[in-house]
Amino acid sequence: MSAERAIDLNCDLGESFGNWRLGNDEELLPRITSANVACGFHAGDPVTMVDTVRRAAELGVAVGAHPGLPDLLGFGRRAMEISPEDAYAYVLYQSAALDGVARTFGVRLHHLKPHGILYTMLNDRPELAHAVADAFAAAMEAPVLYWPAGSEDGALVRECRDRGFRVVLEFYPDVTYTSDRRLVVDRRKGPLEPATAVERVARFLADGTAATVDGGSIELAGESICIHGDGPTAPAVVAAVREHLEREGWTVRAPAPVVEVAA
Repeated sequence: MSAERAIDLNCDLGESFGNWRLGNDEELLPRITSANVACGFHAGDPVTMVDTVRRAAELGVAVGAHPGLPDLLGFGRRAMEISPEDAYAYVLYQSAALDGVARTFGVRLHHLKPHGILYTMLNDRPELAHAVADAFAAAMEAPVLYWPAGSEDGALVRECRDRGFRVVLEFYPDVTYTSDRRLVVDRRKGPLEPATAVERVARFLADGTAATVDGGSIELAGESICIHGDGPTAPAVVAAVREHLEREGWTVRAPAPVVEVAA
């Protein structure tokens, strides 16, 4: 009997603000297994948070916090000079708020995933990474970090692994990679052909590689596939990827929150 092959399929969601709508969460949520929900700093608002978490709970989709910098105007993509104390408070405030909403629907926070430029800052600055890991530990009994595959040598991943937190690495079929394994994320996403995303996913799952912008190839390891929910063809891409995974015999589900005890 062959071993089960399992993979997670996640999206960044809940990024609308008031009457301004971004993405198509209603179409995406039934097809994914975990959601990274904006918590109001870079995107989202209380009503959007409640609606997104309610629907995720109804569908059995794992709910994760997607905290960012307090930068609604720049969508959390503009660097700010913040202290470790700021970083701790920002992440704890957002994550605890989302966990509070989740509890009202009978679920708990499944994971945390830094958004936008905050991710880059936590990759490069150990003092901020230490503070944010403290916030993770305060927000969750068993912290789980979602993080882009290819960036696992960064400060926050090292800090989390040193503490025994689980780190779930993600593969992105809707962006391109550089030869040094960095993501090339467009400020405004254009349409992506579902067949292209499926081809990239199939390659990643077959041999753990991805093409680079210069025509080369890099190796990546991961247990989750992330598709950005704000892409204009995101629902079609997610549907095609989910269909491919199930056709190929993959079990699509969120990772179990297992924590290794640090030595």
